[in-house]
Amino acid sequence: MAAILETSFIINSWTTVLLSLCLSSIFLMLLAKRAHFLYTLRKVPSPFAVPIIGNAHQLNCDLEEFFKKLIKWSKEFGDIFITWVGMRPFLWIYRVEQVQPLLSSNIHIDKSLEYEFLRPWIGTGLITSNGLKWHSRRKLLSPTFHCELLRDYLKITMKEVNILIGCLQQEIGKNAFDIVPYAKRAALDVICNTAMGYPINAQTNHKNEYVLAVERLSKLMQMRFTNIWIKWDPIFNRTSWGKEQARSINIIHSFVDKVIFERKLEWSMKFDGNCNETPKKFQALLDLLLDATHNGETLSDEDLRDEVNTFMFAGHDTIATSVSWFLYALGRHPEYQKLIIDEYESVIGTQELTLDLLQKLVWLDACLKESWRIYPVTPIIARQIYSPLKLSAQEIPAGTTVLINSYILHRDPRYFSQPDIFMPERFLPDKPKPPPFTYIPFSAGSRNCIGWKFAQMEVKVTILSILRAFEVYSIQSEDQLKFVANLVLDNAGGIPIQIKPRQL
Repeated sequence: MAAILETSFIINSWTTVLLSLCLSSIFLMLLAKRAHFLYTLRKVPSPFAVPIIGNAHQLNCDLEEFFKKLIKWSKEFGDIFITWVGMRPFLWIYRVEQVQPLLSSNIHIDKSLEYEFLRPWIGTGLITSNGLKWHSRRKLLSPTFHCELLRDYLKITMKEVNILIGCLQQEIGKNAFDIVPYAKRAALDVICNTAMGYPINAQTNHKNEYVLAVERLSKLMQMRFTNIWIKWDPIFNRTSWGKEQARSINIIHSFVDKVIFERKLEWSMKFDGNCNETPKKFQALLDLLLDATHNGETLSDEDLRDEVNTFMFAGHDTIATSVSWFLYALGRHPEYQKLIIDEYESVIGTQELTLDLLQKLVWLDACLKESWRIYPVTPIIARQIYSPLKLSAQEIPAGTTVLINSYILHRDPRYFSQPDIFMPERFLPDKPKPPPFTYIPFSAGSRNCIGWKFAQMEVKVTILSILRAFEVYSIQSEDQLKFVANLVLDNAGGIPIQIKPRQL
């Protein structure tokens, strides 16, 4: 009996020793890996970081102050710097020498981990998907914005913009009003029609449950992107914000599921009993996705909802921001309003506006491009690095989050003279184009914005209609702006303008 106990003790002892050795080896391997990670980034400058928490104490500020710190640190540290959030490095770049190799890569295309916050809303749609799923969805959705469909989308845009003009009439004579809510509701109406083929009348029904849910959810998502204290789901989900997000998502998903169900019933009657296609009508994105399922693509109802929600999310806030900043720029420089209107009267006159005619308005195009340069809609583009990358002479190890600050990139004096001045002339057809990757209003490379042609058309039509109806005046000077780097570039307190009827 004693011999058996001794043998058992020896076996247990050896097991304990082996287990301890394994755990120690794993710990040493992780320690060595972390040491190598930190050694690789040792030469990258950083604001003073506290052990364990990093720069969290400096980033615990409002979004306006956060943006100011990014500009300050870029001037202080040169072409590249790091901020640490806990043990995680965020590497900031804003020079074409670093931006081009990152965005032109076919390997480093994964969005940052923060995009996981969007998954409860948009699932694994085009924005949040990666790898093979992203490639297949991109290929599937690319034909969505061909010219024939854009012509249909143009008609929808013109209809909704006419409603916008009517809504803006109530602001005539006021000292100032915020244009952003008007632009958001108009963009939401356009994207609902083009993505789902379902009008929600956001401009005339502000209390629509779906409209309110989208507005609130957009703000919550933006808040989580920049608030380091509620990034962890177990904490966020227990807050009042988390509960509000859950309610908003339930409203949105229920509405979209209802539209999908109704659209599938309509789509099932698309062919008559002899398998002949019935007469064609306008096709929304949802119709095209349903056609894809008929042609062999495997798309579940959840897949359909993810892509519709993705276009709803990406297609209204960005457009509204573009329109709002464009109007601000023109309100500060009214001479360009006159150039745009005079060109419209000369080129189009009493003709019906078409895509071909729209492309001939060179001053409108130049002013829009300059507006996107100086007020980039998406000020920060983020990539998660899963394999080593070299940017200029700096090795970037796997596990780093790299962020492009396009606001600074677009103001590089090497490529844009007087970079802080609104000068649309730099984008006229007879002027040389900016070098590749120095100007990226829709990102660049394989993961650029799939809907940029649609966005360009919608913004141009909206601005034209507003300028033909009103003279626009901006209330704040450039030095009074308070930039906020949300998912889109905001101004704290909105973008106040004043309008007066235009005498044509």
